[in-house]
Amino acid sequence: MSRFIPTRNLLATAAIAFLLSACSLAPTEQRPGIDIPVSYRQSGAPSGAMPAEEPGRWKPAEPADHQAPSPWWGVFGDPVLVQLEEEALRANPDVAIAMARLKQARALTSRSESARFPEIDAGFGPTRQRGTGAAAGRGDGSPGSTQTLWRAQASVAYEVDVFGRVASGIAAARADEARQRALAHQMLLLVQAEVAGTYFGLRQLEGELRLLADTVALREDAAALLERQLGAGAVARHIVDQARTELFTARAEHLAVAQQHAQASHALAILLGKAPASFSLAAKPLEATVVQLPPGLPSALLERRPDIAAAERAMAAENARIGVAKAAYFPSLALTGSLGYESAALGNLGNWSQRTFLLGPLAGTMLSLPLFDGGRREAELDRARSAYEESVAQYRKTVLQAFREVEDALVAMRTLDARIAQQREADASAARVARSAKARFDEGDTDYLAVVDAQRTRLRNRQSLIQSEGARARASVDLVRALGGGWEATGSAAHARSAPSSS
Repeated sequence: MSRFIPTRNLLATAAIAFLLSACSLAPTEQRPGIDIPVSYRQSGAPSGAMPAEEPGRWKPAEPADHQAPSPWWGVFGDPVLVQLEEEALRANPDVAIAMARLKQARALTSRSESARFPEIDAGFGPTRQRGTGAAAGRGDGSPGSTQTLWRAQASVAYEVDVFGRVASGIAAARADEARQRALAHQMLLLVQAEVAGTYFGLRQLEGELRLLADTVALREDAAALLERQLGAGAVARHIVDQARTELFTARAEHLAVAQQHAQASHALAILLGKAPASFSLAAKPLEATVVQLPPGLPSALLERRPDIAAAERAMAAENARIGVAKAAYFPSLALTGSLGYESAALGNLGNWSQRTFLLGPLAGTMLSLPLFDGGRREAELDRARSAYEESVAQYRKTVLQAFREVEDALVAMRTLDARIAQQREADASAARVARSAKARFDEGDTDYLAVVDAQRTRLRNRQSLIQSEGARARASVDLVRALGGGWEATGSAAHARSAPSSS
């Protein structure tokens, strides 16, 4: 049996559904207000407001998370670092994981967007059914009947987005995709910064190894010389013991730094997606390159940092899900239908007289209005609102953490610059003291303990200087990461000056 619905009624129903589908119950997204400082406290900029920004005023952020991080590592002028960064972007496992998650988010967005279109299916096959006599109205005990039907039909199902449930779901999926894109850029930035920081740490340890190797060689020569003098009766036994003590101490410290160097090399290999056994790096002195990076306006941080962009997209997604939860309170309109052929014999299935169609659901109703569900929808709406509040708090936390990281990196760079200058002066003074003590010992004016103390002081000063130079390079990397790494290393954006290495 077929049903007939006038075309005029169908057009009217479709027109009403189209008009209603423009409704949306998602609340208007309101970004949280945050007091933005005029300038970074540790940047050394004047305390007055800069012309481009007013004190304490919220600047609506437009995250630039659609742009991949720039190759900022070029400001260091190290071709080895450039090669390592390129290898990491190609083979780092965390980068591959982030890209795979981004692909998943894009697929989920496509799945959500598919709800805008009707679902069309086609099928073919027989059904065999036996009904009782009672079902046919002949009473209990009457013989039943068996029937075989062949069907070939196409079915259509479409949910009209009357109150924006589908649109809100799509908006949430798109925001989730944008969030995953920002997180992917954040992972790229973290891996790049980790590679650069580990590389500079490795170069620092190489400098310490060279210094300690030279120290061990000097200690060996001094111990051998004093032992010969002991044999000739020129020095006392305790002087030789003191020299051997310094020798063994220097060897032990060299081994400790060698262990740290090996572990840093292993860490760098993993960042490049390689097994530690298959990775090696030729030794190279750590150049004391001071890279000056402009922090810019604090408000620009909201657009540059990918993790802030990700937190902002998370707020947008949760805001859209509130609309999905609200739409559950309102009626849903489902348009369904099927068209095909139905026959008791397979040979007659293609006959025009065997055509059949159905407009409307086979079971249930086209328009369904929820009346009572025991509070399930209210609980889901409360959950969606609470999730949005959580995302707002997380956004504020991310912004504050970003400001802290920038300030920490700025104060580290500023204090390390001053510290390195003082350590270079101390190294020069310690070198003069060590030479003077050695000359006076050779002339017999002082004991060997003064020589040992002077040499030990110089060793500690030189080692501290190497460590500070490595820390200064890593502080530059930390500032790049804290600022989001979102600029080109040309022009006035960054400049470097090189100083002779003390290692």
